[in-house]
Amino acid sequence: RLMPNNYQSYLAFTFAIEEINRNPQLLPNISLGYEFHNFLYSHWKILENSFILLTGQYKIPNYTCRRESKCAAVLMEMSWGTSAEIGPLLELYRFPQVTFGDYDPTLTDRGQYHSLHQVAPKDTYLALGIVTLMFHFHWTWVGLIITADHKGLQFLSDVRAEIDRHGICVAFVKMVSTVTVSYLSVIQKHDIFTADTSSVNVVVIYYDNDNRNDLHYNIVQSSVTWKVWVTNSQWHADLSGRNFVLDTFHGVLVFSHHHEEISGFKNFVKEATPFKYPEDSYLFMYWYKNFHCSFSEPDCALENCTINASVAWLPPNSFDTAMSDGSYNIYNGVYAVAHALHAMLFEDVQRPPVKNRNVMMFPHWELHPFLKNIQFSNPSGEQVILNDRRKLDSEYDILNFWNFPEGLRLKVKVGTFSPLAPNGQKMTLSENMIEWTTGITETPRSVCSESCIPGFRKSSQEGKAPCCFDCTPCAGNEITNDTDMEQCIKCPEHHYANAQQNHCLQKSVTFLAYEDPVGKALAGTALILTVLTAAVLGIFVKHQDTPIVKANNQALSYTLLISLIFCFLCSLLFIGHPNTATCILQQTTFGVVFTVAVSTVLAKTITVMLAFKVTTPGRRMRQFLVSGAPNYIIPICTLIQFTLCAVWMGTNPPYVDTDAHSEHGHVIIMCNKGSLTAFYCVLGYLSSLALVSFTVAFLVRNLPDTFNEAKFLTFSMLVFCSVWVTFFPVYHSRRGKVMVAMEVFSILASSAGLLGCIFVPKCYIILLRPEKNSLTEIRGRTHFVRKK
Repeated sequence: RLMPNNYQSYLAFTFAIEEINRNPQLLPNISLGYEFHNFLYSHWKILENSFILLTGQYKIPNYTCRRESKCAAVLMEMSWGTSAEIGPLLELYRFPQVTFGDYDPTLTDRGQYHSLHQVAPKDTYLALGIVTLMFHFHWTWVGLIITADHKGLQFLSDVRAEIDRHGICVAFVKMVSTVTVSYLSVIQKHDIFTADTSSVNVVVIYYDNDNRNDLHYNIVQSSVTWKVWVTNSQWHADLSGRNFVLDTFHGVLVFSHHHEEISGFKNFVKEATPFKYPEDSYLFMYWYKNFHCSFSEPDCALENCTINASVAWLPPNSFDTAMSDGSYNIYNGVYAVAHALHAMLFEDVQRPPVKNRNVMMFPHWELHPFLKNIQFSNPSGEQVILNDRRKLDSEYDILNFWNFPEGLRLKVKVGTFSPLAPNGQKMTLSENMIEWTTGITETPRSVCSESCIPGFRKSSQEGKAPCCFDCTPCAGNEITNDTDMEQCIKCPEHHYANAQQNHCLQKSVTFLAYEDPVGKALAGTALILTVLTAAVLGIFVKHQDTPIVKANNQALSYTLLISLIFCFLCSLLFIGHPNTATCILQQTTFGVVFTVAVSTVLAKTITVMLAFKVTTPGRRMRQFLVSGAPNYIIPICTLIQFTLCAVWMGTNPPYVDTDAHSEHGHVIIMCNKGSLTAFYCVLGYLSSLALVSFTVAFLVRNLPDTFNEAKFLTFSMLVFCSVWVTFFPVYHSRRGKVMVAMEVFSILASSAGLLGCIFVPKCYIILLRPEKNSLTEIRGRTHFVRKK
């Protein structure tokens, strides 16, 4: 039906005819004429007009009343449905058909549509252009409304492929049937927007010429104003001129085929009046309706119209003077026929005789090869090719429809899409020029789930689309440094994840250094205790002739003090930057010197036991005491420990290792024990020796002794065993330099326990109570004890 939208197509058709007839270079001395047939949406009317076009009447097929003239070709807005009705009929006459509707791949079958030629550019990259726009704005949750015909299904297939490739998800797909809008559509409109569409803010609509009015009408009836619509060039503004402010399609983004402006067309439209074209009945009625004309019945003329009236005066919601895609295709179609006629008529071939000099006569099927191979530049300088195989891929203008306030009806170019441009340069957009739908001031978002920020990874939701996900924090020492990453990345061995878990940082190297407060404290303590032990040894040497020093084997006391000095000093091997030498010396020195110390305590304890249990002269055990047999305990026990250490060092000795996991942000340089079995054998042997010493000391704790040697030995071994029993669980629950610090502390504490419990009381008597360190005092106490 003739409406302001498609009436512009008729004006483009007549404009092209008149422009060609004025052109002396194209068809010189030949004027093009035309007939205009309006195909209503009625199968019978379509066939009736086709018969009139071909034969001049519609009652008798295969017979023509047109003896004087024939049409050279027919230009039509051929859709798939129309072609199924008209195509076979025109093919019978081999009549050239030039279609200016949107490109249809199904009409390229030369076996079925031999006489059909399409002017419109291909829509090969329409789906890519729309998906690129979605990707640009990060719209990952979109809906599709598509007409249920073969072109709609083809577009659906294309857009799904591109959507999957770009990681975008389809929330819903609504297939809309192609039933023509009627008055019953008010109560039978499609239920497009349901509960499953509420989460989507961006909807792609694919129109075609057959059913764009149906889709447009049903969406308008839904009164949805918060969606962002993205559609193809077949969409057009509703020119019915509604008066309410909220417009469903305000802010729609349209992918329109790029074409240059045709010079003179707007002026032609402005000058089109019923007085210039009195035979145009539509223009006649349009003027009568819009320019307050009166109707003169005697001569059927318009009177009293607005002076110098023009459609350019009308608001855009009444008539749009800018050339649409369809009008541009019609313009090119007329020129294509004219160029084909020019090539055919002026070719050096024999032509049938001319019956009427004003009309060129030729068989219309001879025009086919010229139409098929025609290639020319139209007046705007753009290439026009009808051959389907040689058609150029179209570029797109991205238009933004402005209709606020109501009736503005502007299509503003906000960007372009060039499918053949390099990646990253295919689309250009001026985002500041885009007017979004009513009520939205910023770029809208359309996502199923908000993006996962760095530090989180995407975790899919069961049974939902990939774009619907949860954000799960990365595990320890793992990061994500970009949004919406599906997997966390583990930091390298000597790096660690920052608090936000979005970046790996270099770990700092650390160890139990002398500069650390703990290292300073432990090293200072070790040195102080070493000096203190050396002082005790000096006191004992200085007072070696006194009874308290001579008591209970003077040599064992010296041996124990010297071994304690080495025990305190060996703790320094655990402090500082580890190396292979210190790692080996740590364990061997620790094992040997502590074995000497504990075995010396055991020898002293056995000496006390033999001294007070063996009172009968001549008994064999007395011979052990007199011969100094307890002194052999030290070398024997030490030799066993030394053998264990030698086996350890010979099989799998300690070595320098790094620990990158115990302390966050630090790589700890430490000594690896090497063979854990050997380490626990050495430690187990020392523990067994300490347990035997404690047991023997505990058994003799109540024996009479002038200086309470038995009790002091018992207390010392109790402290020693308590320290190491506490050490084991704490040692195994710590990592890094804390573990080393605990080991040093245990060495110092256990050694200090032996020193304090055994030697401090004796030093107290030697230095502060010298009167008790005499033979008189000893005899008196001995007599008292015996009497008791």
